[in-house]
Amino acid sequence: MTFQFDGIHLFVFGFEFTIFYYGIILMTGALVGGWLASRQAARRGHNPELVWDLLIWLVVGGVVGARLWHVFTPSPSLVAQNIDTLYYLTHPLDLINLRKGGLGIPGAVLGGAVALHFFARKYRLNFAEWADIAAPGLALGQAIGRWGNYFNQELYGAPTNLPWKLFIDENHRLPDFKTVEYYHPLFLYESLWNLANMFLLLWISRRFKEILKPGDLFLVYLVTYPVGRFLLDFLRLDAALIHGVNANQAVMAVAALAAVSALVVRHARPTFTG
Repeated sequence: MTFQFDGIHLFVFGFEFTIFYYGIILMTGALVGGWLASRQAARRGHNPELVWDLLIWLVVGGVVGARLWHVFTPSPSLVAQNIDTLYYLTHPLDLINLRKGGLGIPGAVLGGAVALHFFARKYRLNFAEWADIAAPGLALGQAIGRWGNYFNQELYGAPTNLPWKLFIDENHRLPDFKTVEYYHPLFLYESLWNLANMFLLLWISRRFKEILKPGDLFLVYLVTYPVGRFLLDFLRLDAALIHGVNANQAVMAVAALAAVSALVVRHARPTFTG
């Protein structure tokens, strides 16, 4: 057994295989997020054991959604290697090979929401309330999961000489930046944003408990996370583009505006006319 930067390399009965840190960290994020969600469920008077059943659905739905998002919004560096949507659709083994390419968070959230919808229908639960239960845990899981990008040496931002600059090996640098060694640790920025988002959601859930409607907390998540992601994407070097538009930024802007509108409409005071 050997420990390397990307993972743990094991030799068992003459066979070699690797347990990647990326996968370990993602699963750690899911489990810790699930623990927090179980606490939120218990606080609301629900059976916390339901969360662990739900977590399986969310992980499957999230991974499928995240992979599809990546497939349909490939980065320019992949497109330059002729790895685009058509390539994935005509190479199904590569489509399901998570080591070749990656996962997209917007798709993970969407896929998880679809999974929650079907789970709620199956167990006759209130979808909106359980979305609220999941929201802080989702933010926490994202905060932890982003550290997987560190071990993969990905999700780094524009070049920088700031004290907290991140060194990237030449093999992991984009073609146009082969001579540049240090970059913004974009994964760290997003991790901290998600951690702050978790604390904000927990505070809101307690401070405004009496006026919150089912689904409000998840709508707040759909404002705060997209705003942070929209701003941080200005530092991203390899953003997916659709007709020259940053796909993630466009979706984040629409999601945030839609969530804000929904919150305003839900809590607008009725007007009376005489």
